[in-house]
Amino acid sequence: MLDTLKLWHHIVDSADAQALGELLADDVVFHSPVVHKPQQGKALTGMYLAGALQVLLKPGKFRYLREIVGPRDAMLEFIAEVDGIEINGVDIIRWDETGRICDFKVMIRPLKAINLLQQKMAEMLQLMASKG
Repeated sequence: MLDTLKLWHHIVDSADAQALGELLADDVVFHSPVVHKPQQGKALTGMYLAGALQVLLKPGKFRYLREIVGPRDAMLEFIAEVDGIEINGVDIIRWDETGRICDFKVMIRPLKAINLLQQKMAEMLQLMASKG
């Protein structure tokens, strides 16, 4: 069984998007703070999380403030800074019996941070799609 949070923290600390393949369940569902419909599957969730790693993980600009952990889920509060705007958010993660993430929800505040993140993520996803 995977140590879900240990692997997630490795991915965040190293910006290792390749390791998402090992951590995500095939049928994972991703709930974006800016897209109404949940995104289904490993490929889409991996793309969104890889994009978020590139947008949010600037040296000294992202950190987790606290974690609330249960047997198969966790809530991780974070702050990040993008273009001088402080983003406060929560990752709500649930994993299956093998330790693979089956549900990942991101909630963001304040409104100007949501608007900025929507713009930056759209740009990043478009760039990633063009590189194919």
